[in-house]
Amino acid sequence: MMNEETNPVKDYLFEYIDNSKTIPQLISEEKYDSIINDVVKRCYDKALAMENEDTAVGNMATGLLHYLLTNSPIPSQRKIEYRGQKIDIVIPDIKTLEKDAKRSLIICIPGSSSAYEVGKKLSGLEKIQPEKDNIWVVLSKNLKIERRSFVLDKQNNTFSEIIFEISQFSNASNSASRLRILRS
Repeated sequence: MMNEETNPVKDYLFEYIDNSKTIPQLISEEKYDSIINDVVKRCYDKALAMENEDTAVGNMATGLLHYLLTNSPIPSQRKIEYRGQKIDIVIPDIKTLEKDAKRSLIICIPGSSSAYEVGKKLSGLEKIQPEKDNIWVVLSKNLKIERRSFVLDKQNNTFSEIIFEISQFSNASNSASRLRILRS
């Protein structure tokens, strides 16, 4: 496990979430996209005032995903190192990645909008996740990369769809494994 250091953007984000009157209700209704949209609308500008855009967006995405995955039924492991690669989020876990890469998803939050830096990070992750379609990326800007990507931005926020997409992936993976068991 990697240590989770304190960070002003994450501290601000969690303070906002803790003081919100609407987020607990949205969690109980599993309206994760509404939570993301609310947090981005209310916290994005202040987060960018604290750090450069790529770092701020990376910290917001990491904090939001950690919070939402903790409060959702989706199993995940976060901030781990595996075979020399730092993994932001793996769904459902490293054991599944080792046994059946098709049923495992890696979420990469590179904290950079440099195509070179993002490509370097993805190359490293491909060493442990051979299913390239199962490596998703969260960015501050839309880059032309050959991966499923989500942009966390105040204007073009596709990031709000990520929990739904992760849930779809998890459901498809679980039904595929159940089908395999039934066929045996």
